[in-house]
Amino acid sequence: MSGLERIRQELEKAVSLVETARRLLATGTMVDLAALEGKVRRICRGTLDLSREDGQSLRPQMETLIADLDLLAEALRERYDPDGQRLTPEP
Repeated sequence: MSGLERIRQELEKAVSLVETARRLLATGTMVDLAALEGKVRRICRGTLDLSREDGQSLRPQMETLIADLDLLAEALRERYDPDGQRLTPEP
């Protein structure tokens, strides 16, 4: 399997994990994002070894993942910081 295909599969898995995390969060279930963090790290590292053309071919999937991560981040904020207060103090 090529590096491109491996990354493409990792992207699919990451999108699926984010969707699952959002569903679980909506039901009030705690969500462990450690696996997602590892997948995103592997995706980012893997893209560094790709040709520009191969990297560009992943753009739609990457944009989907980023949009889904933004939605997850918003859901987490709504759940854990509903009043819009910062959860940690500013430095």
